[in-house]
This record gives sequence, C-alpha cells and structure tokens, in this order.
Amino acid sequence: MAISNRKPGEKKEAPNEGIKRSVAACLRAIARKPELEVTYASDRPLLTSDRARLPEPPRKASSHDVAVMRGHADAMALRLACHDSAMHRRLTPDGAAARAVFDAVEQARVESIGSRRMEGVADNLDAMLEDRYHRGGKYEDITDRADAPIEDALALMVRERLTGRRPPKAAAKIVDLWREHIEAKAGGDLDGLLSTIENQRGFARGVRDLLVSLDMVEQSELDPEDSEDDEEQEGEDQSDDSQEGETEEDAQGQQAEIEISDDATDDMEEGSQEASDGPSGEMPEEADEADSEEANESWRPPPPRANEPRMPDYKAFTSAFDEIIHAEDLCEAEELNRLRAYLDKQLSNMQGVVGRLANRLQRRLLAQQNRSWLFDIEEGILDPARLPRVIMDPMTPLSFKQEKDTDFRDTVVTLLLDNSGSMRGRPITVAATCADILARTLERCGVKVEILGFTTRAWKGGQSREQWLGAGKPPNPGRLNDLRHIIYKSADEPWRRARRNLGLMMREGLLKENIDGEALDWAHKRLLGRPEQRRILMVISDGAPVDDSTLSVNPGNYLEKHLRFVIEEIETRSPVELIAIGIGHDVTRYYRRAVTIVDAEELGGVMTEKLAELFEDDGPAQAAPMPRRAAGGRRGSR
Repeated sequence: MAISNRKPGEKKEAPNEGIKRSVAACLRAIARKPELEVTYASDRPLLTSDRARLPEPPRKASSHDVAVMRGHADAMALRLACHDSAMHRRLTPDGAAARAVFDAVEQARVESIGSRRMEGVADNLDAMLEDRYHRGGKYEDITDRADAPIEDALALMVRERLTGRRPPKAAAKIVDLWREHIEAKAGGDLDGLLSTIENQRGFARGVRDLLVSLDMVEQSELDPEDSEDDEEQEGEDQSDDSQEGETEEDAQGQQAEIEISDDATDDMEEGSQEASDGPSGEMPEEADEADSEEANESWRPPPPRANEPRMPDYKAFTSAFDEIIHAEDLCEAEELNRLRAYLDKQLSNMQGVVGRLANRLQRRLLAQQNRSWLFDIEEGILDPARLPRVIMDPMTPLSFKQEKDTDFRDTVVTLLLDNSGSMRGRPITVAATCADILARTLERCGVKVEILGFTTRAWKGGQSREQWLGAGKPPNPGRLNDLRHIIYKSADEPWRRARRNLGLMMREGLLKENIDGEALDWAHKRLLGRPEQRRILMVISDGAPVDDSTLSVNPGNYLEKHLRFVIEEIETRSPVELIAIGIGHDVTRYYRRAVTIVDAEELGGVMTEKLAELFEDDGPAQAAPMPRRAAGGRRGSR
C-alpha cells in the first residue's frame, strides 16, 4: 500500500513540479542570486536582472525535454554570474552587424566558462543549442553564405575554440559556410581568445580586434584611449571585492560557487526520468535581453565627428520593387476575417487589461475637455448655474458659456509598427491589439490615428538582389532589398472599417526584415502632409535595423547610420513629435524621447501612459524650419 504525505483535500502535485523546483534552485545557485524570481511559461525564455522565465516543460517531460530546459537555465545563470552588463555596453562597437557579433560571442564566452568547469552543464548547453537551431529549421539546407548569420557562425566557432565541442549538427552548415573565410582573416584572433576567457574586458578587446580583422569595424571607430582606461578601471576592479570575473581570486570564487550547484543538479536528475515526448520551450531571447533593464538608462550616442558629412551616403540599388500597400490588398477579405478572428481569440484575456488602460486614457482626455469652458459671454450655451440671478433680478441679462477648443482635438497620431521576423509570436500579437484598442479610444476623443507597418517583401534581398547579381555585383550597392510599407489604417478612415486589417499581422510569412530609417522617413512624410496642428509619431520596435542582404555588401553600420540621421532630422528640424518604445531593445540609444520595456505584456500600459503624458503637455515646442532636402533615400511607389 502506497503511503502519501499529502494532506486531506490537497491537490496532487503535477509530475513536472519537482523538476521545475530543481531547475530553479540550480539556476539560483549558479547565478549566486538566491532571491532571483524563476517562472515558467509557454512564451520564449527571458532574462532580466531579477527575473528569469524558462520554457514550461511538458507534463511528463522526457530526458531530452529536461536537458533543453536545463540548458536554458544554465545559459541564464552563467550570464548573471560571469557577465558585467555595464562593461559590455561600454565596450560594444557601433554598427548593428558588429554589435550582433559582439553580443553573440560574449554569450558564447559565459557559456564556455560553465562548460569547461562542469560536464553536465556542457551537455545541457549542447542540447539547448541543438534544439534552438533544429527548431529554426531554415539553416539545415542553406547553400549561400548570405543566408547564414555570421554572428551565429562566429559564436559557435568561438565556443569550439574555448571548449573543444563541435557545433550542433543543425547549425553545422552555418559554420561550414563561414569557416574558411573567418579562419583566413581572423584565425589568430580566435586562438587568442582562450587566454582571456575569465577576463571580460580582455576578452572584449580581443573580440574587437577580431571584428577589425573581419572588416566589420574600422580601427579608427574604436577608442584609442580604451587600453589606458581599461588598465585604470582594472586596477579599481581589483580593489573591489564585489566585482566578478576580473581577478584570479574572483575567478576561483566563481569556480567554487558554481561547483556548489552539483548537488542541485544531482537532485534534478532524479526527477527527470519519466519518458514522454513533448515540445520544449521556444528559442531564447537574444543576449542583450539580459541587459534590457540596465540599458534603459540615459545613455546617449556620442555626437557626430566634426569632419563627418551631414547627409549619410545612403542609397537604394533600385526602388523599382518597393511597395506601399494597403493591408486589404495583401490578402483576400475572407482570409482577413479569419486572421482577425484568430487575433481576437489569442488576446481575449489581454483585451480586458489593455481596455481598462485605454478607458483610463480616455477619461483623462475627456477630463481636459470638460474643464475647458469660457463663462459669462454674450452668446453660446445658456449657463444654468447663472439662472438664479435672473430669478432674483429679472433685469439681469442672461449668461452664456462656450467650450474652448482643446489642444488634442486638432491632433493626429501615427503608430509605426515594426513588422520584422523577430516580432513574430507574442510581441506582434500584443502590438496589434494595443494599436487596435488605442485607435478606437483616441477616435472617441476626436483624435485621428494612423496605423502603419514596415517590413520587406522577401528574405535575403528579393528582386533587388537578383538585379544586383545580374549586374555583376557592383561594389557598395546600397540598400539591397525590396521594401514593403503597409497601411493598416489611414488617419481619415474610421476604426470600424480598418479593424480587420490588423489581423494581417498574424499572417504566416508576412514578417521579414526591417529597414527602419526609410520606414521612419515614410511615416514622417505622411504626417507632414496632414492638416492637423499637432502631429505625433510613435514607433514600436524590438531591434536595430537589420537586412542581411544589405549588410553583407555594405559597411556594418550602414542601415543604423541612416536611421540615426533620419531621427536627428525629425527631432531637430521637424514639427512632428517623435517617441519610441523598444520591446527588449534599448531604443534610447537612438531616440531622445524613448522608453524600453522588457516584456511585450507591458506595451499597453506604456503606450497609454506616454500618450497621456503628451496630451497633458502644453503642446509641442516651436520647431525649427524644415530643411530643404529630404531626410531619406529614394522611395518606391505603390
């Protein structure tokens, strides 16, 4: 007869609860953060400075499922234990491509530290990486280097150098396509990284040298005084016992702390033997997710150099294949209805939360309306509050009142949504719902709203790239992909007519790459053509501009440099008020008025709060006159 310790009426514990507790305990032990909050959800894994979200394991998890989950937990724990986010931001190079490599290689470093010390951690990380690339599915049959992300290839090659472990089979082709090129140009730099694996600053300097060897950054872009500053900072770090991974004593301390977790991993093994097939969590967040809270500080990009030309050398190889298209023209009406129904079903729970926030915004706006009245005037609406005076003295003239025009009555708001592939899943679903509900709310208050989206027509260049290849691959071709700018709702279109269009964002295959600079310029020009006195542009994005086809044949900061230029033109020379919200991505590096959120679930609250703040302001400051030249590259037409 089986004996149970459960109390009468207590529910039976789910089979995977013991595994989840063990994994959480192991994560806290390795990270040396006993108060770290560890949760489980079907969303993709997420890490902040005080919270970790792991993939929910199947009810009866197989050993493979547990290994993948433990791999995610170990990667997060090592990031917290062996990584200094402030130092990482300070040493990160400019340029989206270079920064992507720098972030990926740093994550490979912290994971390699754990792999070298504990065989079990190494096996877990192997399982997690194999699952990540296998689930992506798009790398196993590639044959062109342009389709293989160089940051993934470099991270896997660095991991191979540091641990001796081969790349996962699902990612083998990524590495094979890049290996000869990287070894020829930067093989020596790769070999030198092993000696600095325990020193983040020294390792970062080695990675920056590697980027120079690969022509991804110019030597002049790196701070020539960096070495002196690093040496001075290193001396300060050695006198501070709380710094991690900078001195020999700290490295030994990390070794001791991580080895403490062996008992926790042994306990977890006992709970992970039930066999059953089931899906593991989704692909992990990018490495800078871990820094997203810290990255929301008031860091600003350095001012442009005095000898730098004002207008960036930006162009499109061809704009013949670009399109500006209404959402209803991208698919049939029946499919739009189905996608909208799917969106409503997915967000039935969240609509209540966002709806309450929107109602709060509406009350704040209407309160402004109700307070704006002129009294004791000779015409207008009869003021009933003054009628007692007429009764007391019939000779007293009647008193009238009139409502004043409020600032936000003559206002238009444009919501520009990033429709790139990295927004797939929960972020794009939340963004679509928030845009939908806020558009309806502002419309009730007499504020016109336009909803726009931006992406590309194809992965890896499309017809623009084909034309470039046919022309013999001329150097420095400029933007090399076909733009797709989508109008989900125009400012003059009632919400009820455009409602179903937002379901298009749920369409499989719509979300591709993002060229933010030209999209921002497009949305800005549309606003300039509006008759409203006040114009507000809100950008929602989850990453820097990325287009592999363009960046593979142009400088690594080509798209980012153009984005910075367009932002500066709008912020300093335009009457349009610009605000940005970054989802897990530090947009404060680009925009003066910006906020970064860690989780897409926060989007509704931030959007309503920021709009409320704008409407409660006295209004936009007097803008400088617009420049004569346009702020962007060539544009396509519908």
